[in-house]
Amino acid sequence: MNDEIFLNEPVKVIATFGGGHHPCNPVMFKRANGREVKVTELGLRHPLPRGSKTMHIFDVTDGGADYRLQFDSELLNWHLTMEADHYE
Repeated sequence: MNDEIFLNEPVKVIATFGGGHHPCNPVMFKRANGREVKVTELGLRHPLPRGSKTMHIFDVTDGGADYRLQFDSELLNWHLTMEADHYE
């Protein structure tokens, strides 16, 4: 990621849940300013232990920018933690 902006922005996420290699896939999220971002590709996904709970980190893109989403599996909420310009 280039020109990274670190955030802690609550977002509303539409995700699919199921079996297979990626049991959770964010497909769209809505930012606090009302902007909707459609996820076109899921990059890395990894769990991140934080004390007694686990955060799930998703690196995604909409084809124009890269984003990092964080899912709190205890509180069941999502945050946008990073945004970056996408360079090919």
